[in-house]
Amino acid sequence: MPDIKAQNCTITLDGNNYEFPVIIGTEGEKAIDISKLRDTTGYVTLDIGYKNTGATKSAITFLDGELGILRHRGYSIEDLAEKANFLEVAYLLLRGELPNKEQFEDFDNSVRHHTLVNEDLQNIFKTFPTGSHPMGQLIAMISSLSAYYPKALDPNRSAEAKSRTVLRLLAKMPTICAMIYKKRLGHPVVYPSNNLDYVSNFLNMTFKHVSDSDYQPDPVVVDAMNKLLILHADHEQNCSASTVRLVGSSQANLYATIAAGVAALWGPLHGGANQEVLEMLELIKADGGNVQKWVDKAKDKNDSFRLMGFGHRVYKNFDPRAKIIKKTCDDVLNKLGINDPVLEIAKKLEEAALTDSYFVERKLYPNVDFYSGIIYRAIGFPTEMFTALFALGRLPGWIAQWQEMAEEKQPIGRPRQIYTGQMPRTFIPRGERK
Repeated sequence: MPDIKAQNCTITLDGNNYEFPVIIGTEGEKAIDISKLRDTTGYVTLDIGYKNTGATKSAITFLDGELGILRHRGYSIEDLAEKANFLEVAYLLLRGELPNKEQFEDFDNSVRHHTLVNEDLQNIFKTFPTGSHPMGQLIAMISSLSAYYPKALDPNRSAEAKSRTVLRLLAKMPTICAMIYKKRLGHPVVYPSNNLDYVSNFLNMTFKHVSDSDYQPDPVVVDAMNKLLILHADHEQNCSASTVRLVGSSQANLYATIAAGVAALWGPLHGGANQEVLEMLELIKADGGNVQKWVDKAKDKNDSFRLMGFGHRVYKNFDPRAKIIKKTCDDVLNKLGINDPVLEIAKKLEEAALTDSYFVERKLYPNVDFYSGIIYRAIGFPTEMFTALFALGRLPGWIAQWQEMAEEKQPIGRPRQIYTGQMPRTFIPRGERK
C-alpha cells in the first residue's frame, strides 16, 4: 500500500519557514520527509546511530516494540511460526505473498536443485587455521561464490538471472554452514540429500556421519529449527539489514552484499547475544552454579555484571518471539532428555527472572536469544556456531531487503556528517616542525 501524505511540517531556520511533507505508513508510523532538506535549506540533520532516521520505506516487516508486535508482509510472527515452515516464510519475504501448493513445490524444487557447492570450495576450507571462527569462514565462503558465478556481478542482468542468484544463495547457505561445522570437527563433508526438506537436509548434513546410513533428524528438532529460523528471518531496519541495503545500493553483487550483512551480524552487540547467553551460563556454572548470587549481582547497580538474554533494546514490553520459542525450548529439552548442568542453570535463571519483582517491574523478560541459545546447545551445536545459525535464518530477510532496495532503484547511500576537526592549517616541512 502507498504511504499517505497527511500534512506538512513547518521548520523555521534562520528566520525562514520551510515546509516538508509528513508521511504516515500503513500502520500509523509517522515521519517527516526531509529528503530535500539540504538542497532547500543548506542544513542536514545529526542523528548518531540513526535511531530517529527512517532510511527507507519498506513493505517487508512491521515492528512495534512498545506493543510487542512483529509482522512479515502483514502476517503475525505467531501465525507464521505456528503454521508455516521456514521455506514458506522465505517465499513470503522474497515474493510478497504466501505460496499456494503449486508455487511452493516449484520454489522448493528450485532450491533443492542448487544445494550442492563447487568442490573447489573445500580447498578454501583447508587454508583456514584450526579454530577459525565460523563467522569468519562464512563471510569468506559466501563472498567467494561470486568467483564461481561471475555473471552475478552484472547489476543489469535479467530478472530471471537475479532470481537464479537468489535461489542459489538460499540453497547453498545451509550446505556451507554444515560444511563449517564438519570441518571444525575434522569430519568428512556430508553432501545434500535432496529428498529431504530444507531444514531436515541441513540437520542431516550437519549431524549425520558418513558411515551412518540410518540417521534421521528428530521431528521435534526439525520443528524447533524451523521455528528458530522463522523467528530470525527478518527484523526490520537493524544493523545488518541496513548494512545489506547500504552495500547493495552501490550495486555490489548479492554474494558480497550478503557477506557484508554477515559481517555486521558478527558483532556481539547484534548477532552474538545468544552466544553471550551460553558464555554467561558457563560462567555461573564455573563459579559453582549459585544462580541467586548472580541474580543479586545483576540487581546491584554498582556491579558491572548484566544478565545476557533478558530484555530487548527494541521490545519495551516483551519479545513476541520469546513467547513462541519458550514452548519449543521446553519440548526439545523434554524430548531429548538432556542432563546438562548448564541448561539446569538456565531454567533456574528463567524462573528467577519471571518471578522476581525487580525483573518483572523492569520488563526484563527472557528474550529470543536466551531460549535460542539453550535450544542450539541442546541440539548439539557448539556456542561459536550460534551466530552462523542466526545468519542462516536471517538470509531471506536480507535478500528481501536487497531486492526491495534494488527494485525501487534507490540511490547509493551516502550519509552526511558534522565535521568537528581542525580548521585550515599551514603545512610545515618535516625538518622545520618543532
